[in-house]
Amino acid sequence: MSLFCSSSPSTSRPILSKLAPRQVLSFLYPVEFSRGTHSQARETRHRSPPPVASTSIGVEAWFIQSLTDVGNSHKHTRKPLRPTTFFAANRPKIPLRKRELRVVTFQRHQHTEDGVLEAPGEKDVDNGNDAVEELPPEPNRTREELLELVDQYDGIQHTDQRPVFELPPRNLPPNDGPDCTVSDEPDDELPPDYTWPADAETSIMLDELRTYIKESPVQAPEEIYEYYMSLPAPRAPYLPSQLRHSMLHHLAVVEKKDEHSMLRYLSVIDDIKRAAIPLTVSEWNSAISFVASYVHRITEVEVEAALQMWREMEQGSGIKGNEVTFNILFDAACKAGKFVLAEMVYKEMESRGHPADRFHHVSLIFYYGLKKNADAARAAYKALVEAGEIVDTVVLNAMISALIRSSEPAAAENVYERMKKMHFGREQPELPPRDWKKRRVVNLSLKRLGKLSRTDLKLRERYQGESIVAPDLHTYRILINYSAVRAGDLDMTARLLDEMKLFGLGLHGALFLAVFRGFATHGGVRYSEWDESRLESVWRSLLRSIHSEVEDVQMSKWLVTWALYAFGKCAGKARAMSAWGEAREMWTDITEQELEFVLGNLRSVLDGPDFVAKKRDWLLAM
Repeated sequence: MSLFCSSSPSTSRPILSKLAPRQVLSFLYPVEFSRGTHSQARETRHRSPPPVASTSIGVEAWFIQSLTDVGNSHKHTRKPLRPTTFFAANRPKIPLRKRELRVVTFQRHQHTEDGVLEAPGEKDVDNGNDAVEELPPEPNRTREELLELVDQYDGIQHTDQRPVFELPPRNLPPNDGPDCTVSDEPDDELPPDYTWPADAETSIMLDELRTYIKESPVQAPEEIYEYYMSLPAPRAPYLPSQLRHSMLHHLAVVEKKDEHSMLRYLSVIDDIKRAAIPLTVSEWNSAISFVASYVHRITEVEVEAALQMWREMEQGSGIKGNEVTFNILFDAACKAGKFVLAEMVYKEMESRGHPADRFHHVSLIFYYGLKKNADAARAAYKALVEAGEIVDTVVLNAMISALIRSSEPAAAENVYERMKKMHFGREQPELPPRDWKKRRVVNLSLKRLGKLSRTDLKLRERYQGESIVAPDLHTYRILINYSAVRAGDLDMTARLLDEMKLFGLGLHGALFLAVFRGFATHGGVRYSEWDESRLESVWRSLLRSIHSEVEDVQMSKWLVTWALYAFGKCAGKARAMSAWGEAREMWTDITEQELEFVLGNLRSVLDGPDFVAKKRDWLLAM
């Protein structure tokens, strides 16, 4: 095989009609750096979405039409379920593949503002008796401390445009639980049983699936799917109701949504819909979430597919979405840059009376960050605090990201410093969990605790004091991507890498990638600190980490690509070729697609300008 060999074309099949498979301080400065290996490393696979066929109407107009159709459909009696299918692809044996490292990029934009959130006005309480003058309440110190984490600017803001939409005051009743009504009928009908009788062999298979879900400490979705696929066709009708819901839950809970996990889940959903078995709201929400976020970069294609499934949920199945449904649609529209659609989704959620939960408040902060509007992001953070939600690392990470995207890195660094101060100021500070399942449990628990303590200030202060506010790996990925790639500040990058060990964080491939991008962006220039000697130190540290099998450091196409660009910029084309040879020798599980991708980028390095030769000519001319 030649060096610039070409691989076979991709064999990825269409998934849906609307979708397409679409430490380090030691080598910078002589400071001791400890390596920590803590979490399972996974790589994020980047896919280039294919061209989207133009439609006669945009997704915003299509969303309005869907609301009209849904409203009309609910005026009539619910139609009986029919065996319909949404996922038309065959169900293959899904291989496990490694995902490429995710790259967080930043772009500089002019600061604008979309508006400031206003907290709902307080109403006077009148119990029907004579008004009694009450003493002013004591200040809520917990609230003041949380607001001080983020700089709040009062007064008139200088902005370039009016807000796209303003958040209306929420006067919704407390959501203490489901609304229960007593039926006037003498005897309520029991829910229908959709389970088919199973023979002896099928019963054994069902028992094996049930035992694995209940007793296995891992409960891997891949294994659950294999157990399910071993059932005789059409599979889904043989599952008892409880086992079916439990299996769908475990298939939906994955660390990172990708094409394979979506194929698994929608394949089972397809079987269930063919058997005319109804789905719950949470199961529909999981399907919409898979369709919207199975790729790294959400585009209009994924948003339209998510809206199509939401329309089928409400109009076809007669199940109305809840606040989780609209939060999924809102998040997908934001990440795809469809801000007008995001506004429409938000207003529809408001019109239906769904309360905003913790996740929606965080999505609003992220939304204003994407719009480069720091003031509105601060107002969204203030609204989260005023709503009684508990502030933790996830909330503060969203705020740091929003400030950096809004070209306010100094304010983002202030939030980071206050996170450290609050963490070390506690008597028994805790670090964020490193296991993704534990992080998920913590996030769900914070949502419930915020709801329980919404009207009890003492209870809220207690829960807030026990929340985790220490920086985590995502915090440093955000900050180091800015300091290394955008700012080109090697000293700040080194300081951040040094401070990671204070929180038990070790090497990670995403940090190597950010540093290599820094060398590729800022190296090859006279008097630059991003020079060849430091690049060689980074490269040797990466190879040692891979040789030592550090969990969070693995070869990936983007990591190697940026390393080659860095060597071509700082050390020359010949060194880039030799670096590729070293990487290829240690990259034992490379695929044909990854090889083709890296070789294509290596060809760009070799065909590009020789920065080292230019630097040598400049020295000779002196």
